[in-house]
Amino acid sequence: MHDDAPWAARFPRLFAEQDIDYAQVTARLTTAPCPEPLVNRYHLVALTEDDRVVVCRSTEQWRFLPGGTREPDESLVELARRELLEEAGAVLLDEPEVFAWHDVTSRAATPYRPHLAHPRAAWAYGRCRVRLDGAPENPDDGEQVVEVLALPPTEAVDWLAVHDPDHAELVALATRMTQG
Repeated sequence: MHDDAPWAARFPRLFAEQDIDYAQVTARLTTAPCPEPLVNRYHLVALTEDDRVVVCRSTEQWRFLPGGTREPDESLVELARRELLEEAGAVLLDEPEVFAWHDVTSRAATPYRPHLAHPRAAWAYGRCRVRLDGAPENPDDGEQVVEVLALPPTEAVDWLAVHDPDHAELVALATRMTQG
């Protein structure tokens, strides 16, 4: 049986059940093994070769970890590879490892997109190694990223906390998990 209690004690806000109104979901974070077919969204704590965390800022001034919504028949590795290029201009160097995920239950009558898991889904968070290789691709149907930074983990936490306390705490969690 999986036990999130030690991590929940360190990150109580992150592990608390959340009602996320914009997405019409209730979500609870876990570090249990993630059921890959349920993954609808995937965000990455992408580390450069010198252990800096890749973070992004959009035209709307939102700060976030690279990642996004899964396309039809897309594997998690393909999703990670695509989102890293689109939002950060980063090349994936290894296979991402899911370290946590929100177990999500939707209140909406239909899925966000027809191919996505519904009403139960997973919003997964992975760790991976990347190389920054150029500007974000910024496809017309995606985030329009205007800034990509590679920051030391503690600075990435502070920078992300301005607009996304969950992504900030996920960086802190990923860092703590690798330290033991």
